[in-house]
Formats: sequence, structure tokens, C-alpha cells
Amino acid sequence: MGGGSGAGNFLKVVISNIDVLAGPVVSLVYPLYASIRAIETKSPVDDQQWLTYWILYSMITLFELTFAKIIEWIPIWSYAKLIVTCWLVIPYFNGAAYVYEHFVRPTFVTRETVNIWYVPRKKDASNKREDILTAAEKYIQEHGTQEFEKLIHRGDRATTHRNHDNYTTYYDDDYRY
Repeated sequence: MGGGSGAGNFLKVVISNIDVLAGPVVSLVYPLYASIRAIETKSPVDDQQWLTYWILYSMITLFELTFAKIIEWIPIWSYAKLIVTCWLVIPYFNGAAYVYEHFVRPTFVTRETVNIWYVPRKKDASNKREDILTAAEKYIQEHGTQEFEKLIHRGDRATTHRNHDNYTTYYDDDYRY
């Protein structure tokens, strides 16, 4: 018996348990790192990718906890989960962003949602294009003038500081971007 036999056995163990070894790195370590980096950028695209990933990761975990007894009987579950997680995480695929754009957003984002990045999408029943003024009027009707004024003046309260070639914005309510 030589040293090659021990190394061969070790390699067999690693290969047969790749899902156990790679799973935490792919599903937790890298996403945590990438999420921290996303917080520090100004781009909403990476925020969307990682927020969506964590929602999907939570759903997968809840599914596993709920159906643990059934999943025990599926021998390829851990490998299938690893493959899906890789698809969600690896930047080349941007699977989490794909899921958001094609499933989450169409399901949960409605035209009644008022956001500050409002872009007119289509004409209403009177064939008049909706514009920012129409959205503002709807917001005032639903929430009142005072809430609308608070929304408008939120940007006025922001102070931008230059810190080592990065701009950091602080708001009065201590919320930091």
C-alpha cells in the first residue's frame, strides 16, 4: 500500500461530497461578499441581483425545512440544489436577476405602485399618456399633501460628503446608501 491509495481515497471522498463542500461557499460565502460589494456601489442592478438571490435562498430553505422528510428520499436533491444555486449566483448567468425580471416583478409590481423613478408605460383608457404629474396627483389623493411634501423634500435634506474618492449620502433619518 502506497501513498497514492490514500490520495485516491481522499479524492473519492471529496468528489462524492462536492455538494456538501461547495454548497456553503456557493450559497453563502460568495453571495455575502457580493452583497456587501453591491451595497457599496451606486448601481441598482447588483442590488436587485443580490436582494432577489436572498429572497430565493430563503424560499429554498423554507421549502427544504417544510419537506425535509420527502427530500431525504430524493438522492440527487443536493446536487440539483447546488446547480440551481450556481445558476442563481454566478455573474455570467445572473439567474436571480432573471427570476426577478420574469417572475417576481410581473407578479408583485403594479401600476398603482408609486416610485420616484416613474416612467410612463402606456396610455390609459382616455388615450392620454400618464406622466409624472398624473402620478403625483394620484399619490396626493392616496396619501395627502403633507406626505407628498415630505417625499419631495427628502432629497433636500440629503448631504453629500466626499470621502476617499467615494461619495456617501447621509439622510436625516440616518439611512445610508
